[in-house]
Amino acid sequence: MNERVYPSLPRVAVGVVILREASPLPEVLLVRRGKPPMQGYWSLPGGAVELGESLAEAATREAFEETGLRVHVGPVLTAVDAIHHDDAGRVQYHFVIVDLVAFVSRSAVALPADDADAIAWVSADRLSEVHPLTPQVPRVVDLALTWMQRGVLTPPWSL
Repeated sequence: MNERVYPSLPRVAVGVVILREASPLPEVLLVRRGKPPMQGYWSLPGGAVELGESLAEAATREAFEETGLRVHVGPVLTAVDAIHHDDAGRVQYHFVIVDLVAFVSRSAVALPADDADAIAWVSADRLSEVHPLTPQVPRVVDLALTWMQRGVLTPPWSL
């Protein structure tokens, strides 16, 4: 039985804001979801946390599974609710997504795999041009950029 569909409890998941150095702003890696929920939407790489796995381990694994990238995982940025109802109003999916930031080198090459059917590097200031985009992505990416501007978050390329 698939515990993700029509769950009895919310599932914990991670979203990974993968940034690479670019000018004038970093680029963020988006994946187009190849499976429900949100199939066909552009989003952050991520997925369910497995039993016994830390958030950082889940972020590292999901980034690799969906993009082939080995990332340097940074801190937790925020958490968001992802609750989807079916036509009858029943909860079909319920995830609490903990978003972490991660960094890769400028030369990093990503390829879609697993749940992702396409990927794109997008300048952080051009997210509004991506459609359809999951609603929480701009806010989460903006938070990462704000933390970088304020010196709370220092990317490896700045060290």
